[in-house]
Amino acid sequence: MADEPDLTAEIRPALDPTVLAGLDALPSGIAIWRSDRRLAYANETLRRTLGVTPTAGELFDDFVGRLAHSREVVLADPDLWVREEIANFGLEKSADYILAAGLVMNVTQRPTRDGGLSATYSDVTAMKRNEQALREAKEAAEATDEAKSRFLRAANHDLRQPLASLKILIYSCLRETDQDARAEMLHAMSVAALIMEDLLGALLQIGQLDAGRIKPRITSFQLSQLFERLDIQFRHQAEAKGLRLRFVTPRDTIATDRALLERILSNFVANAIRFTEVGGVLIGCRKEGKFLRIEVVDTGRGIKDADHERVFDEFYRVTDERRSEKNGLGLGLNIVKRLADLLELPVRLRSWPKRGSIFSVTVPFGNIWHSEGGDAEISETVAGEFVGIPVLLVEDDDILRRSMTQLLQRWGIEVHAAANEEEALRLARSGTQVRLIVADYNLTSRTGVDVVRELRKAFGAETPAFIVTADAEPKVLQGIREAGLPVLIKPASPPRLRVLMHNLLFEPGQVRRPE
Repeated sequence: MADEPDLTAEIRPALDPTVLAGLDALPSGIAIWRSDRRLAYANETLRRTLGVTPTAGELFDDFVGRLAHSREVVLADPDLWVREEIANFGLEKSADYILAAGLVMNVTQRPTRDGGLSATYSDVTAMKRNEQALREAKEAAEATDEAKSRFLRAANHDLRQPLASLKILIYSCLRETDQDARAEMLHAMSVAALIMEDLLGALLQIGQLDAGRIKPRITSFQLSQLFERLDIQFRHQAEAKGLRLRFVTPRDTIATDRALLERILSNFVANAIRFTEVGGVLIGCRKEGKFLRIEVVDTGRGIKDADHERVFDEFYRVTDERRSEKNGLGLGLNIVKRLADLLELPVRLRSWPKRGSIFSVTVPFGNIWHSEGGDAEISETVAGEFVGIPVLLVEDDDILRRSMTQLLQRWGIEVHAAANEEEALRLARSGTQVRLIVADYNLTSRTGVDVVRELRKAFGAETPAFIVTADAEPKVLQGIREAGLPVLIKPASPPRLRVLMHNLLFEPGQVRRPE
């Protein structure tokens, strides 16, 4: 350092050594320029901060020129920057610069009373990084809020379809005198209710996609079951528009998450009906080696080539001459893309303007011997087997307790209903014997798990039991399973209720053990 010029040669004799030492110890570099634009003083910190430092008596113009072309500072146009700095001498300003080493340097200049200039050079890298982290956290929080809003809108959109079908069916059923027609309507109403239940579950899963907590449940099942549900869900909507809705029902077994695949296909069918005015919608399949391509074909307005990729973007809606038409929120196909990516299923679009579109998803074939039976088919096979079986029902909601009692009694079950733990224990201690306990989880004073434990003590036996709950929180479900009890999420469909009861009473080995 001995050969470097003394940056403070002119000012040091006039300052106390303690003051000079204090200026050199400051964390920011300091430079002072006289009114003739020549350097009067620079501290040691400035020399350590910049690879290029001003020399004693050097002109301000020469210094900024050397600095600009030294590549110590990242500048888009060095010559333009030099001209601006020279023009701004004596003006008050502050600016941040990126150094070649990746640091962020804040340069703040102020005019002096004699027409000169003082400048400070501060390393603000840590502060800028903290600001960036805070900005990213704020954006993440805003994105989370927006995701919640999207979830609520999607829930409203998707639940309206089966709800609308259900309302029409109820209205028609009340006025229908033909028993066969009424039975058909009641069956359709039951399916619509199941669709709403599954949609609620699917929407809750989608709401957790951003958190990365969704783990698809891959099973083998027959695609015909899913096609039947879609037919019931959309039949009335297609007929209201005068469209032909046709399902070419396959006999194939596929392997994927049934609820999420139904969500994908229901979006395809809903869009096909919405954007088709004349003709119809066809849902069918094509075999591709070890895979099955499920296609939804419509004779609608079609989509331009330029929009093929963008239709899967969030909130994107194809613009055309029908701007006043309500075409939805533009969330359906984005949800399709996210679910397809989660399931690792390719989604494809082919479309021809004014001729129609084909949306498809390709799924792997499944093993027919591992396929799941439909709820309705299973429930029919166990019909009549519950006659005379005593069951203890513990439910504190009066309406639900009465409806559950009526349902179980229609199956021939001898129901002993209790509104709380005290009533249930009174029945157990009075000599009542039951073969199954059905308990709500959120009872007035204790949980259903606790009540089952006390009832088993009173009965003196490990009576089969399961919990019914509307609380789908993972911690709650995990606690129930850790207690060794099966669980049904409300609203529990009668077919699923029957299957679980059948397994607990007659085939306990078929009950899925807690993980």
